[in-house]
Amino acid sequence: MQSLTNRSKVVVKKEMSFSERIYLPAILGGLRITIKHLFKKKATIQYPEVKREIASVYRGQHVLKRDENGAERCTACGLCAVACPAEAITMTAAERNKGEEKLYREEKYAKVYEINMLRCIFCGLCEEACPKEAIFLTDRIVPTEFKRGEFVYGKDKLVEDLNSRIDVTKRQTPDVIDFKKISNVQHNRLSN
Repeated sequence: MQSLTNRSKVVVKKEMSFSERIYLPAILGGLRITIKHLFKKKATIQYPEVKREIASVYRGQHVLKRDENGAERCTACGLCAVACPAEAITMTAAERNKGEEKLYREEKYAKVYEINMLRCIFCGLCEEACPKEAIFLTDRIVPTEFKRGEFVYGKDKLVEDLNSRIDVTKRQTPDVIDFKKISNVQHNRLSN
């Protein structure tokens, strides 16, 4: 049968030389690479003692913010859960009782708010969807655990502590985007 294209190759089984059969050149080449890397600067950082500088746009562990009076901002509208592409956020809404005005800003609040950190892809869509600016991704690294259940973060781990407020202004991006500057950069890349 004739082939449809002329791209066929004839494969010939070539005999290996003596040095190729004992793999000596391959072993020496590997040793040369290993020895070369012994004298290079190490890329490893000893993490708990030395912390790497994190970019200002890094998206890490979530936080549910409180307002200036200490009340929770979240009103359990569910927009963050709907916006989450990984479906990592679940919540249960409840009505505020009398006497809880200082705890919750609105009449409706999130009784249960959970984020499955194993499912979360840290995209930041939850904070973009929140109309009350209640949820933010911080620059903190999510700590490691040994059991899967420990990665389901409830309000006990997510709600901001009143004594140690978390500054999220570093993560906020400017509202105005200079499209003219972006188009000039793209034009320069294309012309090069």
